[in-house]
Amino acid sequence: MTDSPEAWHASAAYLYVLHLDGPALAWEYLRRNPDYCSDWWRHRHRVGAGAGAVVERWGLYPPENPGLDARDAHPAWSSEPNGAAQLHPDLAPADDAVPFDLWDIIGHKHLFHDGRYLSLIAWLPGCWRRFVLAPTLEQGMPYVHGLHDGDPPLRMESTASSWARSWTRPSRAALLEPLTLQTLDGTLAGATLREVAEVLVGPAVVAADWHADSALRARVRRLAQRGAVLMHGGYRGLLQQAPGVQGRLHGPAKRP
Repeated sequence: MTDSPEAWHASAAYLYVLHLDGPALAWEYLRRNPDYCSDWWRHRHRVGAGAGAVVERWGLYPPENPGLDARDAHPAWSSEPNGAAQLHPDLAPADDAVPFDLWDIIGHKHLFHDGRYLSLIAWLPGCWRRFVLAPTLEQGMPYVHGLHDGDPPLRMESTASSWARSWTRPSRAALLEPLTLQTLDGTLAGATLREVAEVLVGPAVVAADWHADSALRARVRRLAQRGAVLMHGGYRGLLQQAPGVQGRLHGPAKRP
């Protein structure tokens, strides 16, 4: 999602997408939906449908500013994403129980209240971790954690040794997301599929390979269709993707 019609031409501007988990990717697609942008504006100015309609239609409340990308936005989804660990006070702690310490959770942290409970997002190189904190949990309390069925086991690393990992190149699945979002931004800006292809692979390649039955044309068409589907409701499926490691070792992107 860009501020000028040609800003989507810069492929490097989409590299941060390689390091997003499912819920963060869901936000990237939702915030590009023109109907969502209209609902957010109406909600902000208290015009039209109430809060309940916003939750039912888009799956989050309150509406988040669509001008913020996933590095700055923290949408509160009405259904808890998979992989979010619930932290509760331990009602029968053992003698050697580990006390809860917010600062022992390593990573770049965002702590916010989503209207129901405290949510914590911790960013590690190539990985996002999400926590839900019980209202009665306090610093220094012994605690227990819970996960939904199918969620990956929780690893509460609290030492610098957990940073020492080897990271692989982004997978083909991870590389698909920035290409899809760039294609979606191009079509939303009014570009034709051929113009999108010229930005993605270069005018010379398009001049040589673009024809009615070409693989290049079919590929760009699939990217455009995928982006439209995810923007118009398909993003909800991304909320249930378990967090995973994507991309190279990389710090949170900073603005120039």
